[in-house]
Amino acid sequence: MGSAREAAMLTLAACERQGAWSDGYLKKILREQSLDRRDAALAAKLCYGVLQNKLLLDWHLTRFCKGKLTALDVKVLCNLRVAVYQLLFLDKIPPSAAVNEAVELTKKCCRNPRAAGMVNGILRAMLRNGELPEPKGRDKEETLSLKYSHPRWLVEEFTVALGMEGAEALLVENNCQPSTAAQVNVLHGSSADLAEALRKDGAEVQPHPWLYNCLLLSGTGDLERLPPFQNGAFYIQDAASRLAVAAAGVEPGSRVLDCCAAPGGKSFAAAIDMENRGEIISCDIHPHKIKLIEAGRERLGLSIISPCLQNAAELREDWLDGFDTVFTDVPCSGLGIIRKKPDIRYKDPEKLKGLPGVQRRILDNCSRYVRPGGVLLYSTCTLLRRENEDVVDGFLAAHSQFEPEAFSLSRFGEQPGWVTLWPHVHGTDGFFVAKLRKRGDAS
Repeated sequence: MGSAREAAMLTLAACERQGAWSDGYLKKILREQSLDRRDAALAAKLCYGVLQNKLLLDWHLTRFCKGKLTALDVKVLCNLRVAVYQLLFLDKIPPSAAVNEAVELTKKCCRNPRAAGMVNGILRAMLRNGELPEPKGRDKEETLSLKYSHPRWLVEEFTVALGMEGAEALLVENNCQPSTAAQVNVLHGSSADLAEALRKDGAEVQPHPWLYNCLLLSGTGDLERLPPFQNGAFYIQDAASRLAVAAAGVEPGSRVLDCCAAPGGKSFAAAIDMENRGEIISCDIHPHKIKLIEAGRERLGLSIISPCLQNAAELREDWLDGFDTVFTDVPCSGLGIIRKKPDIRYKDPEKLKGLPGVQRRILDNCSRYVRPGGVLLYSTCTLLRRENEDVVDGFLAAHSQFEPEAFSLSRFGEQPGWVTLWPHVHGTDGFFVAKLRKRGDAS
């Protein structure tokens, strides 16, 4: 029989050894171990808590471990991180019980007979030491890196963009757990009716403070088991992504292309704004993601959506000048959604350097599908200028027929053609949106 601690440890070990994404692997482990709802929630809390604080946890462990942490068996190291996270951040489990659980799990998962004694010794030494000190690096950037467990290169990027104080506020927000944003399918029913139904199912529901027809959920467990979800009353989409569709200003009867659509949120939002009248072609390069869009379309009753297997960087001659609105939500580094996917922060920055070239190729190609007078919407879920403003600036310099068009965002007012949404400022995912209008006869 598995446990919440073991599920978290196995997931973290898979992330370390094989580069697994924590959310997908944890779901797999939870299915295999058949943990109940309470233990599954604890496993998720332990797993994501460790990822949010890994550099801090390792800084503390290094002070008590005689050798290098990299020399430890990966399961033992992950087990230690889970235990230290419990000792530092959770108070419902007594410290002695957390240590005993760590020792027993080490015996179960590690063949080295001395490993359990080492784990016991490290954790009990930490307990005897009393209150642990705040980490201190060689400079402010390193201290922030250790304190909030963001690699130094990320701290430096955010400091350049926001200054030291703003960067620290963002790092704090990245380590918080946001509520889940449920977008109401107003073609199905009202926000008030959905809120009442969700509360009857045990969910905690609050209206979004500034986004219309959006509810913030917590305490739901598996959302897909809820009858209102199964009946198509709502779908999950962050407020930032929903705002991007609002900025585009799609209207009933329009012809819309969503070039990088999966899992379908922008297509669903556009179809609802269009009152399910018109046409939306929703593209992705992966067949299994096309199936996700199809499933969402059927569940939500949005018949105008047509999923299509298509590479956004490859030209379709039959689509030239064919759409009123084209969405290009391009592949990106994802650094705006760290608070939801904490392992994103540990990406190798070298592997991200080619992304602006990919983004620009998609934007160049998909711009050809916009009819004269139509809208091209560029968006990412990252906060790096080189993937956002720099890509758009380069595009506009090469495509004189496009120009930025101002748009208004709920609560935040008029935007001069583009906006970066910051988690610590706007309370959304980190997101960039640029609205570009193609010159020509709009008739």
